[in-house]
Amino acid sequence: MSLIYLRQARPADAAASLEILLAAKRFLKASGSTQWQTPGYPSQEIVAADIATGAGMVLMVDDQVAGYAALVVGDEPTYQVIKGGSWQDNDHPYATIHRLSVSDAFRGQHLAKFLFSNLISVGLAKGVRNFRIDTGRKNQIVQHLAESNGFSHRGTIFVDDPADRSRLAYELNL
Repeated sequence: MSLIYLRQARPADAAASLEILLAAKRFLKASGSTQWQTPGYPSQEIVAADIATGAGMVLMVDDQVAGYAALVVGDEPTYQVIKGGSWQDNDHPYATIHRLSVSDAFRGQHLAKFLFSNLISVGLAKGVRNFRIDTGRKNQIVQHLAESNGFSHRGTIFVDDPADRSRLAYELNL
């Protein structure tokens, strides 16, 4: 039985975290998604900023970095405008889950669900009861993760991505 846990990312985790993100970028491209295909995204600088601000989180399996995500508490500028729906709770703080990814070496072990639920637990421990995530239309995996973790589809938001600006937006209110 493996020891699996989530912890805040450290600078020493940056290289492994970036490699996980770049592998996820290749996976998305191979599945026909334009999400994350903008040159320079994700980048070493983004991971370093996530870690420096305390947003970067790593999923550990037997002392190996197996997954990465950023849990960002505060307003997400791209969530100010939502089309085809609305946010349920605009009155309380929320955390946004960004850059959710699991290493290819651990694919098929359902660790993304574990990572996702533990990010919610970390947010709750910080006093956050509202969570948001967005994903591309072709990213069926994140759509399924969001819905299976109780998130509701709220509409479409728009990001700075020349290939496809639209993202499906999800919200969970606890």
